[in-house]
Amino acid sequence: MESTVASKLEALLKLQTIDSQLDEIKRVRGDLPEEVQDLEDEIEGYAVRVRKFDDEVASLNDSIAQRKQATKDAESLIRKYEEQQQNVRNNREYDAITKEIELQKLEIQINEKKTREAHYQIEQKINEIEGTKHRLEERRKDLENKKKELDQIVGESEEEETALEKERAKAAANIEDRLLTAYTRIRGNVRNGLAVVTVKRDACGGCFNTVPPQRQADIAAQKKVIVCEHCGRVLAGVELRVF
Repeated sequence: MESTVASKLEALLKLQTIDSQLDEIKRVRGDLPEEVQDLEDEIEGYAVRVRKFDDEVASLNDSIAQRKQATKDAESLIRKYEEQQQNVRNNREYDAITKEIELQKLEIQINEKKTREAHYQIEQKINEIEGTKHRLEERRKDLENKKKELDQIVGESEEEETALEKERAKAAANIEDRLLTAYTRIRGNVRNGLAVVTVKRDACGGCFNTVPPQRQADIAAQKKVIVCEHCGRVLAGVELRVF
């Protein structure tokens, strides 16, 4: 039993060592991966906005074309009604045709007003498109620079990271699922990623709170898995003081 617990703790400590090395590699990259992702999301947002503006301009142009056609139709009707006025038989017919002509002229005025409004809206949309495209181009340049910077950093550590990932997979395979799940949970709950630590100078190697002598003796005996009562990290061993 003692050797089994000791081997479990040794496996956990080995996994922690590998993960700490991987964490350091990622730390060197800093916020670059997040910055690249944020820029990609921002660029996509601008691209969607440009497509939306383009669709709106196309819709406005369609509306203008429909208004122009409606105006032509109204002008054709006016000519038709004016010809009919030459052949009316009484004032009532004349007034009725005159009213129709006035309605068509009003329709033309409305179409002209709506067309002017649409042209103004198109002008505004085009200005927005140009401004958005300008910001889009700037962000694309920023993204290109950030990606180059990130690729350079990743390239410098890629071989080491690949080797560590393989080593990590082997180390994780030697740990039972229950312990691996607990280890992963603890790592996610602590800021420095240390889920497994040793007792150094009578203190937890993770939170630095004092570990009582008797508890240190239990940890050193490795008869069971013991966690820090303050931070919940696994205490895998006790490092002897060197005087």
